[in-house]
Amino acid sequence: MMKIIVLFFLVFISQYVDAQKYGFINSEYILDKMPEYKEAKDRLDKMADRWTKEVEERNKVLSQKKDLFNKEEVLLPSEEKEKRQEEIRKLDNEILELQRSRFGVGGDYFQKRQELIKPIQDKVYDAMQKIASKRSYTFIFDKANQSNLVFADKKFDLSDEIIKELGIKTK
Repeated sequence: MMKIIVLFFLVFISQYVDAQKYGFINSEYILDKMPEYKEAKDRLDKMADRWTKEVEERNKVLSQKKDLFNKEEVLLPSEEKEKRQEEIRKLDNEILELQRSRFGVGGDYFQKRQELIKPIQDKVYDAMQKIASKRSYTFIFDKANQSNLVFADKKFDLSDEIIKELGIKTK
């Protein structure tokens, strides 16, 4: 009796698995075809470069102050030594706070990325969802961004259909 139940279960599952449709996209490829993504990414990169330089400049000042302190430390009276150490600690904390406010979770970079890039990614997602629904796909994987998708037959690549759905002209 148990063999019959297991056999019935295997037949039922195999029919279900055969009925599923799979596809994949390459979101990097799609986004690279979108002019608005390129513009948004360029704006974000310029901001990040400016913020990185700001942090690097402060680190340079900190490094100079530390070097100067290390050279003069043995000659300084204890009050002056403590004063300079406190100044260095304060500057170090300011730099850490600046890095957090610019690049930390919820920082300026994260917020600007949400503002500039996320709406574009949402467009891609909506187009993918529309195609998946229209063609009854059960799963659609993304092979971009360090995906675990090891192999995918090109015939299951929906990237060009997404681009077409988005109304993007390709050369």
